[in-house]
Amino acid sequence: MVRTRQWGLAQSLLMLAPLLIGLPWLALEHQYSLPTPIVEQYDSVTSLPQLSEATILQYAKYLSEDIGYRTPGTREHALADAWMTEKAYQLKEECEHVVAAQPGRKLQCEVWRQEGSGSHRFDMMAARLYKHYVNLSNIIIRLSDGTDQGKVHAVLINSHLDSTLPSPGAADDALSVGVMIECVRVLVNTPGWEPKHAVIFLFNNAEESLQDGSHLFSTQHPIASTVRAVVNLEAAGTTGPELLFQATSHEMIQAYSRVPRPYGTIFANEIFSSGVLLSDTDFRQFEYYLNVTGLDMAVVGNSYMYHMRGDVVENIEAGVAQHMAENTFALIERLTSPASPLPELASGYSRPRTVFFTFLGVFFVYSFRTAELFCVLVRSAGGPSARGATMAKALFSVILGGLGALVGANAVAFIMQRVLGRGMSWFKGEFEPLILYGPAAMCGALLTQLLLTPVPEKALLHAQLLAYAFLAVAGQFAGVGSSAIFFLSAVSTFAALLIDQVTYYLSAPTVHDAGIKTTNATEKTLMEMADVKDGLVSLWTYALGQTVPLLTGTQLTSATLVVFVPLTGRIGSEAPAEYIIASLVAIMGSYTLNLTTPFVHRFGMPALRKAVIISLLVVGVVMAVFARKEVFDKNHQKRLFVLHKEDLNTREQHLHIAAADGAPGFDDLVRDITAHFGADGVPPKAVVMDDWNSDWDTLYPFSAFLSPYKIDLPLDPAYDAPWPPEEQFTVSAVNDTLDESKGTRTMTLKIDHPGIMWTVIAFDAHVLEWTLDNSPPEEFARHHIKEASFYGTDVWTVDMTIKWPPPPNAHPKSSDANGLRVNFIGIQEKRMWPAKKAEADGSQAMQLFREFDAWLDEKTGGSVDALLMGCVSGEVVV
Repeated sequence: MVRTRQWGLAQSLLMLAPLLIGLPWLALEHQYSLPTPIVEQYDSVTSLPQLSEATILQYAKYLSEDIGYRTPGTREHALADAWMTEKAYQLKEECEHVVAAQPGRKLQCEVWRQEGSGSHRFDMMAARLYKHYVNLSNIIIRLSDGTDQGKVHAVLINSHLDSTLPSPGAADDALSVGVMIECVRVLVNTPGWEPKHAVIFLFNNAEESLQDGSHLFSTQHPIASTVRAVVNLEAAGTTGPELLFQATSHEMIQAYSRVPRPYGTIFANEIFSSGVLLSDTDFRQFEYYLNVTGLDMAVVGNSYMYHMRGDVVENIEAGVAQHMAENTFALIERLTSPASPLPELASGYSRPRTVFFTFLGVFFVYSFRTAELFCVLVRSAGGPSARGATMAKALFSVILGGLGALVGANAVAFIMQRVLGRGMSWFKGEFEPLILYGPAAMCGALLTQLLLTPVPEKALLHAQLLAYAFLAVAGQFAGVGSSAIFFLSAVSTFAALLIDQVTYYLSAPTVHDAGIKTTNATEKTLMEMADVKDGLVSLWTYALGQTVPLLTGTQLTSATLVVFVPLTGRIGSEAPAEYIIASLVAIMGSYTLNLTTPFVHRFGMPALRKAVIISLLVVGVVMAVFARKEVFDKNHQKRLFVLHKEDLNTREQHLHIAAADGAPGFDDLVRDITAHFGADGVPPKAVVMDDWNSDWDTLYPFSAFLSPYKIDLPLDPAYDAPWPPEEQFTVSAVNDTLDESKGTRTMTLKIDHPGIMWTVIAFDAHVLEWTLDNSPPEEFARHHIKEASFYGTDVWTVDMTIKWPPPPNAHPKSSDANGLRVNFIGIQEKRMWPAKKAEADGSQAMQLFREFDAWLDEKTGGSVDALLMGCVSGEVVV
């Protein structure tokens, strides 16, 4: 292979262009490919049952559009419960009919509708919260071979029927409900299918109220103790394949490796487990209360629709339901078969020390021990090929390039947000940050190389290999499975250098690099080889060395941005969203194009300076374009939280407005809302969000992310709140006993909330004991207790004993000499927009919401999605 310098930077890039474009395209094609949706329930040729996406989406549409917003506590929630119960018994009847027609078939279908009350602690976002639920329900179907032995070990498949406050929940989670119903139908109607181990389908009916339904099943259902593993089906978006983002044992990872369309990586697993995403699923309850392993899978593409009005069936991409159904069905078949790992999981499980990832549609699984061995071998084989000083300089150059990329991207982020006031201008597209911050990262990396004298490119390649091998080895020994990505890149670079070295020696007699003349003298040839061994490499070395990083990096970058970019719309105005996204682009970009540093040194300083100038011009042009972009549009909306709140103590009414992002323009929008809807001459008031701000307790602890304003509303002097004594929202203390000798007070807090749902009480006390599940903190503290009850339930209680009197250093907002100060708030079941739009009752809140929603849509061009809730609140000393 001839070494030549006749090609400059432009020509070399042109030669590499097919690779730089083709490999990312190939990676994305494999990553987001979906199966062709199946319409018919039975194969026209074999007459065998088949999973039908059309049927799944029919169920999802009925739940999300015909029934509608199924928030726990609403009438619609109760309708979904009744529908699912009827559907479960229909499936049971179908099962019995099929079994009767196939004498000797070992298959039994059992159905339960569970109803119960309970409480549990739910810590989230560094906040301590207690949940209390009353008369909530689950619908359960169990398929088994009908024997006692066949019911000893079971796999649980879970989805939730309910939806959250601002969303009809087609993908989240009616889609998964439909998938489970279809799996039951196909299993029952598949001739000869007899489960060796049972499968339990849990249609839990209270996930969005913070996992009450899964807690109810885990702690109170008689068959919960037979569960050995869980497959949880979720959605945080509407497009793309469902992602495996939690896998908690090697056995379940191996089971997943057999699905027809795997899509998951240990990278996603470790990111979610770290708590960075501040998100959670029912999986938490099963893991904590049943001590079982499992898999957590969710649709995550286009999560702009997550918990929004746009979560409807028409926005679910074709093939999504088919993909989830086929993978779920394969897992059920595997886990109920004689080869199932369920029996061995009965004695417990260990956290996996397993590396797993999907690469071009193929699922790879190997142990940490194997990964450690591979990494050490690559590190040993890829030892330095240059003298110590040269290698040290090369390593410094590589590290400096990575830091430069980070600094360059974050410098542009600072200018966009702080100087130009155009933060989050990339929000409308998951890949738009690559356009804004990619050139900036490249420019930063190139600028750092101007600080150095030229470094031999082969030395830089070996330095890159050494750095990645070190990161891979260190990561694996530290138990970070995601460090496998460095191993993959190190292998790619090592293979490229090895091939380059072999071809170099084979072509040694024709070497013309650096002006060296060919000679047949063996001694002189060897000397010349030694002189140039740290010099140039073939352009093919870059083509080979970049192959794996381009493929792996493209997949990781796309998966990361698909999750994180929409997430910035709900992480709060104080979060450094701009810098998070800029840093992600810089880090992922540096990994994906990891041979950039040696490549630019290939052409010398003049070419490097030209490249820096061109990249600076590109950065300037891109910034100018993004500075003119609107942050939101009708498909990528801003989330606006709106409360119409009536104070039961003062009879005052206020409009509370909050956002959960740091995009520009919110303050102006609030001023416009105030001018149109607020009391004349009264400006909006910015409100401090802390644990003692009870205005937003219905959304606690997510309320910590909000940036709230309070707007005075004009009040009709003739208005009289429709609260007859028998329908009033009250908090009282009953069975109240004071023990002065012990310094304690024992009582039952009774909350009456007719027509009110999602009630919350908050108070400060040193609680010694209570009827909630977890022991309270051993100190004087602020407590929040949130309720969720089935439709029509309007009373709940908490028994407790507190230290009395409170300490002299009690919080000034809560101290009261005459008793315990309790703040309370709840949502009026008939005062939610758009959930109750079709049955608006003419109340002041609903009239305001109707006008507000129409005005907002016209004002913003549909770029804002508002959740409007009618709330009542009060304060009482008991």
